[in-house]
Amino acid sequence: MSKTYKILLGLMVFLLVLLTWLEASEPDELNWSPSYSAEDKIPLGSYVLYENLKEQDLSVKGVDFPPFDFLKDSLQNGTYFFLNNEINIHDSELKRLLSWVERGNTAFLSAERFSPNLLDTLKIKVGLATPKGGFSSKPRLNLTDLNLKKEQAFLYNKETYHFVIKEYDTLNQMVLGVSGLEADSLEIKDPAINFVMDSIGKGAIFLHTTPQAFSNYFLLYEENVAYAERALGYLPKGKDLFWDQYYKAGKAYNTSPLFVLLRFKQLKWAYYFMFIGGILFIIFAGKRKQRSIPVVNPLQNQSYHFTRTVAGLYLKTGEYKTITSKQIILFLDYIRTKYRIPTDQVNEEFYRQLAGLSNNSVKEVKELWRLMATIEEKEQVSKEELLKLNKAIKAFKKDENGK
Repeated sequence: MSKTYKILLGLMVFLLVLLTWLEASEPDELNWSPSYSAEDKIPLGSYVLYENLKEQDLSVKGVDFPPFDFLKDSLQNGTYFFLNNEINIHDSELKRLLSWVERGNTAFLSAERFSPNLLDTLKIKVGLATPKGGFSSKPRLNLTDLNLKKEQAFLYNKETYHFVIKEYDTLNQMVLGVSGLEADSLEIKDPAINFVMDSIGKGAIFLHTTPQAFSNYFLLYEENVAYAERALGYLPKGKDLFWDQYYKAGKAYNTSPLFVLLRFKQLKWAYYFMFIGGILFIIFAGKRKQRSIPVVNPLQNQSYHFTRTVAGLYLKTGEYKTITSKQIILFLDYIRTKYRIPTDQVNEEFYRQLAGLSNNSVKEVKELWRLMATIEEKEQVSKEELLKLNKAIKAFKKDENGK
């Protein structure tokens, strides 16, 4: 690697380290997305509430599957606690949930939006509240019971959409809590209902339209934790509390093989460094580190060219006798090599055997041997005799192949 490449590589590594340090030193942006998961410590998670419930006189159990499956077990008794920004319960689930409540159990549902079948069953209508006499959308929350009501309402100190109960069953349902959007006072001057209870059979169902009241952000603001303590004080004591973890906006979905790597900042940057390092290796270290080796062609077999050259010299000097002698020697070697027949004893058996193996007639074999004998006896051979011998040998080899 040349000096220039080393300098460029060093600069790139320095810039990457600097950018990584700047990125890592920046504080994380606050995540305001609704989660309500018991494991999330973000503002709209419910870690604080969940941990506080476990310290109370309650046995808190997480439920990771739909209510329809969970409520199949008739021995499950206690309080089913739903907390999310939206709760959509299917008809079959709702029917099973209401039957479970009728047997003396409790269901607590806190969300901004509910499925229409649930609202129709409870004869409730939920709508969006609008601020009056100002532009503030920071909800104030309070309870209606004189023993639980606070003189100054509990403030959710962040602008947000605020859902309230517009209509409810006044004969069978009890109002437990109210809210308002007053801009200049912590007193709720124009209260709207956000918390009701409906008795069903031997049990009860609670409907709460401000799930932010149970979020980490609300509970850690001033003394707002008292609101959750008083609102949940309506739940029966000493019974199991089944915490719904299925209907959660912040429910984790592990859909990617890189989920663990990309979830944590340290592992994510380690993965990025490995990826960038691989690219740098391909760019710089992937090049050849030595000069290219020249291609050396193998030596060619020059025997054929040498033979042609020598034969040309013999032809040019008129040495036909020498050519015929060598041609006869090569032909006899060909017979011995291919047919495994000795050529030192030529008789009738030799002619017959060679004729059968070479696909020639005995007459043709005898004529070829007679021609070779005649030429061998001569001291001088003409060009015509040389051509005649060559033609006869070619004819012999041609016939032996059946062509």
